[in-house]
Amino acid sequence: MGPTPKRMKIDRKLPSALTLNITLSFLAGYVDAVGFMALFGLFTAHITGNLVLLGAELATPEHTFPLLKILAFPAFILGVALATMIASACEKKERNALIILYVVEMTFLMAFVLVGLVAGPIEENMSSAAISAGIIGTLAMGVHSACGRLLLPDLAPTVMMTGNVTQLVVEFFQYLKEDSDKTRFGKCAKYLWPIIAFGIGSLIAAFAYLRFGFHALWLPIALVLILACIEAWNEIHG
Repeated sequence: MGPTPKRMKIDRKLPSALTLNITLSFLAGYVDAVGFMALFGLFTAHITGNLVLLGAELATPEHTFPLLKILAFPAFILGVALATMIASACEKKERNALIILYVVEMTFLMAFVLVGLVAGPIEENMSSAAISAGIIGTLAMGVHSACGRLLLPDLAPTVMMTGNVTQLVVEFFQYLKEDSDKTRFGKCAKYLWPIIAFGIGSLIAAFAYLRFGFHALWLPIALVLILACIEAWNEIHG
């Protein structure tokens, strides 16, 4: 077993931890919503949500076999594994893994767009176009999820909002119990803003997909590119 990748602390000029948390959460919600609308209810980011849909489809005779939702799980795992290996390799070579993982995620998102556009309207979840697009989109979100876990531990999770809601409620009632302690209030904000950003990203993505189709994904691609450029600037200027 190789060494566990080091967890990077958020100690950079730009962006702030809160801004980065909001941006990454918005991005995850956005991509998740596009995948859900374009690919027959597939969650590319909130991967465990597919378990409920998988069970429902298997139990409903009129549904076709949900191969896409089944393949989403190994695709997500592969994305996480790929990100972990890249982070480990970067640690050994003392390189900034965050920049590389941003580029990898952006590459997968671009492939997601291109497969969707080449395929045209995806009309059934068993088509090769739907399966290919779903696998690529889920790979991208696997990298996204692992990036936060491995390299941005100071941030609230940007993909799984159920845990954030739970932690927000816990921190809020602890805040009330401890006579409005400012530290607790800061922790509440830490979990609240990603939840809001994820929801806003999902809402905007839904309207964007109806208007632009897979072209709607150019927005999160642009956001990842901006984050990569900012991180490169931080690397150069210390």
